Amino acid sequence: MRVLLTAGPTYEPLDPVRFIGNHSTGKMGYALAETFAAEGAEVVLISGPTSLPDPAHPRIRTQRVQTADEMYAAAAAVAPTAAIWVFAAAVADYKPAHIAENKIKKAGATLTLELVKNVDIAATLGQTKRPGQFSVGFALETENEQAHALDKLRRKHFDLVVLNSLRDAGAGFRHDTNKVTLLAADGQVTTFPVKPKSEVARDIVHTVLARLPHHA
Repeated sequence: MRVLLTAGPTYEPLDPVRFIGNHSTGKMGYALAETFAAEGAEVVLISGPTSLPDPAHPRIRTQRVQTADEMYAAAAAVAPTAAIWVFAAAVADYKPAHIAENKIKKAGATLTLELVKNVDIAATLGQTKRPGQFSVGFALETENEQAHALDKLRRKHFDLVVLNSLRDAGAGFRHDTNKVTLLAADGQVTTFPVKPKSEVARDIVHTVLARLPHHA
């Protein structure tokens, strides 16, 4: 069984030294990669810039990328042959319209940047999903969490959405723990307490494996 897994942030360059990014550490995605590999899956981990070392497990192949465009190209190459897609990366929604060739010099009291929309990796690949392929998305919401997560599930052809709430202490970016709610396409909702990301990964992986068509 082959798993496509995206993890970490993307960095969208402004000039040779600056970028637009986010606080994703990649820990949740890497924990998922380790857990899938421990269950016997072959994992292709497409990772944005993180401080984490490549997982040592022999069934995990790590590809490092920087931008959303690079992550999409890498994921699109793997998606057709993967039974499970897990989009755990925090992909930048926008990128600078122009990348300056030289460092942008300080001038004036304000600086205006023009941003353009990035490719929506999960939604674009979701349009190519075949019966039997299982797609998992992540939603990080701060209000109307479940409504927004269910909307994302429908729009992006997910079979399961992992909802992270930023309302709980110890959940979300920059923590070794997380609190998630799993929302399935058939309407089932499962909420777990705050626990280490390695245990959260096990909960997610076991839920995915139990819902795979050939595991039914």
